[in-house]
Amino acid sequence: MDAAIALSADLDEDAIIAMQSALLRESAPHVIGGWRQEQVWIGGGAISPHDAEFIPPHHDRVPELMRDLMAFVDRTDVPVLAQAAIAHAQFETIHPFPDGNGRTGRALIHAMLHRGGLTRTLTVPVSAGLLRDPRAYFGALTRYRAGDVDAIVHAITEASFAAISNGRHLAADLVAIRDDWRSRVTARSDSSVHRLVELLPAKPVLTTASAASALGISTVAAGSAITQLASAGILNQSGGGARNRIWLAPEIFDALDAFAARARRGRA
Repeated sequence: MDAAIALSADLDEDAIIAMQSALLRESAPHVIGGWRQEQVWIGGGAISPHDAEFIPPHHDRVPELMRDLMAFVDRTDVPVLAQAAIAHAQFETIHPFPDGNGRTGRALIHAMLHRGGLTRTLTVPVSAGLLRDPRAYFGALTRYRAGDVDAIVHAITEASFAAISNGRHLAADLVAIRDDWRSRVTARSDSSVHRLVELLPAKPVLTTASAASALGISTVAAGSAITQLASAGILNQSGGGARNRIWLAPEIFDALDAFAARARRGRA
């Protein structure tokens, strides 16, 4: 996702390849670095596409189709959300990579929303909104391939609003947790303890060394702040030895688990 946002200002074929590489560099390095060089299909058996649900274009056509897609992405006369939805559906239809097409195609949505100015300082979890009802999403892709452009635009729009609602819920939960922590800490507002409270929503797992580095303070001061937060029930020790203890903020993880439950992927 960081790669998608970083590349959003100059979206071209190389940027798409870089997004897929960022996603699969660790897990599948053998399929990154360029377009697919083989026929692929979705569904059916592994030996032949006889019973496949969808067969993307032959790999010889991928470079030309991706150039055409990126020319559409560069247009400025289409509403951004509709443009991102159509580009995503066309990307999934071309299926330009051997693997990682779904994740790369969803990253493309985020890159286009960012470049179009609909998102600025955060990433709306549109992917989670789409995958709450995979059957409806895949149905919208199928209708798009049959010529019904409205279907995928509606699907992406609904997923975006669902994602915004879920993201706002998470943000409200995090603010409430932080405000409660502030009330439980008795120290000067500019103290290391309060600075650590402000840091925890972004870094809910830390060590004394990482806290000291993030706050620009000594390890002694960081250790004292962590001890105070642990005494207040804000931090729990999760692991590590006596010299390198790992601390976490369980309330942050509870909020993230609730966020994930609301966005949990359904069954296709």
